[in-house]
Amino acid sequence: MENAWLIPLFPLLSFLVLLIAGRRLREASAYAGILLTLASLAMSVYMLAERFTKPTFKSESVWLTIGDLKLTAGFEVNQLNALMLVIVSLVSFLVHIYSRGYMHGDERFPVFYAYLGLFTFAMLGLVLSPNLLQTYIFWELVGLGSFLLIGFYFYKESAKHAAQKAFIMTRIGDVGLLIGMILLFWQTGSFEYDEIFASVKEGAVSETMITLTAILIFIGAVGKSGQFPLHTWLPDAMEGPTPVSALIHAATMVAAGVYLVAATFPLFAASETALMTVSVIGAFTAIFAASIGIVQKDIKRVLAYSTVSQLGYMMLALGSAGYVAGVFHLMTHAFFKALLFLAAGSVIHAVHTQDIEKMGGLWKKLRFTAPLFLIGTLAISGVPLFSGFFSKDEILVAAWVHGNKALFWLAVTAAFFTAFYMFRLFFMVFAGEARTHMKNVHESPGSMIFPMAVLGVLAIASGYINTPWFGTFLGDWLVEGNSALGHGHVEGPAWIMIVATLVSLSGILLAYLIYVKRSISRDWLISRAPLTYNVLRNKYYIDEFYGMTFVYGAKAVSLFLRFIETFLVEGLVKTVTVFVQTLGKTGSKIQSGQVQTYGAIAFVGLAVLMVIFALTGGYL
Repeated sequence: MENAWLIPLFPLLSFLVLLIAGRRLREASAYAGILLTLASLAMSVYMLAERFTKPTFKSESVWLTIGDLKLTAGFEVNQLNALMLVIVSLVSFLVHIYSRGYMHGDERFPVFYAYLGLFTFAMLGLVLSPNLLQTYIFWELVGLGSFLLIGFYFYKESAKHAAQKAFIMTRIGDVGLLIGMILLFWQTGSFEYDEIFASVKEGAVSETMITLTAILIFIGAVGKSGQFPLHTWLPDAMEGPTPVSALIHAATMVAAGVYLVAATFPLFAASETALMTVSVIGAFTAIFAASIGIVQKDIKRVLAYSTVSQLGYMMLALGSAGYVAGVFHLMTHAFFKALLFLAAGSVIHAVHTQDIEKMGGLWKKLRFTAPLFLIGTLAISGVPLFSGFFSKDEILVAAWVHGNKALFWLAVTAAFFTAFYMFRLFFMVFAGEARTHMKNVHESPGSMIFPMAVLGVLAIASGYINTPWFGTFLGDWLVEGNSALGHGHVEGPAWIMIVATLVSLSGILLAYLIYVKRSISRDWLISRAPLTYNVLRNKYYIDEFYGMTFVYGAKAVSLFLRFIETFLVEGLVKTVTVFVQTLGKTGSKIQSGQVQTYGAIAFVGLAVLMVIFALTGGYL
């Protein structure tokens, strides 16, 4: 663990090498990125294995000295970030391999791999950070990496706008995080996680300040993790290449927000108000995004809204004091969502469209992609024996036991929506007959199939490391030695698991009846509730609302300030300029060198003074 600092340096080296020699290497750039990311993965796995038997390791040194204040930089290896390092490096490694086939022939192939290396470095650095200041530095680097990757196809207006939107909206959340950091430093005198938690535990920080700082930090997480109301950037980020979508929306950028809340969980646990805020926003986001997902027609946008919904689930778990449940679902989601995005990329690679209305009948044509997509769909739908079943059950139990009955039923409803829209997606893409004529549909190359196969295995098996049936190994290990994180496993009523299973199967059955059996019309929502359909199809008009208020509002303010600048400030400056120039010209004419002129001016001046003296009665 003493060498954990090397883990993020390998992808950084990849970035630097490809920045310098990428044009020469061309598509051989992929091998540089893959090998260096593999080195990070190997070290992460080795370090995780070591962390099972050894205590937390922390190493820091003085970075800056300002008077009596010493700011440190270093790295820390605890249970949470040891697990996250493996998740991030594994998904990044698989995305690097997948991109070898997906991005083949792209003119900017080396640049793409350089950006992947930068992004992976930033995320691994964020995970290893032992204090808030260092976290914030890498937090912003993650934002930069996502901006570059989302806007990779910069020649497309939609991609440029999506990148700008992602950058700006996440910056809004980052302002909250920055203010929260400053307030915590003001109250505790440190950015160190350990010292902040110790101050909170000792009562050195007031309850009001704990609540305020926790909510401000959560605002930062809301921006990065696409929670309502800062969620609108995430679906638009689908403009980036599909491997980017898998990386950003599975285990890295969007997971950073959830990771931040989990990393600062002792702070949130000290405030019931902060926990309630997190759980309410999470539950609302889960059902809000899920409801939008049921009517989307773009295969990647369905998965994008699914990501928003699943991140809401994680926040609901953390807000319900379910630390283990949130982290557990973060892990399982990383695997099955990365699988779904990569499988969606394989479909797009085969049919050259993202519109699911134009697909159909691909089960027979994509022999590997189709079953792997089904595995991911079963996992995210919470079907028994798949990873998502176990992690979702933990979240529902946490919500119920913590007393959030209303939020519990919202989560159950969101689970139904999830199963429905995911199998709607699966049936429309793979079942029945093709709805349009598609030529040369072929399976993806091995470099794309292999990463999906690995993720397919993990989408099934990863749930078994924390179940009431086989042992709660993950949960017990995550909270070991830290009572502020709660218990490894929370016992809940047995009926919750039954209800969750029935709800998921009901959603699947409804999708089957509509899109395969066709015993229910596909247009039932449009015909019976056209207003509801239009609202969902237009994503509750949130983007339009932001456009009419914040965008036009900002433009109106800028026009007003431009008016002030042009006609008042600049006009005043011009007036002063003209006055000084006129005064100078007049003075230059007076300075003629003629004694008569000077005498006349002196006489006139004296006369004026006499008149003033007379009018004022001699008081001047």
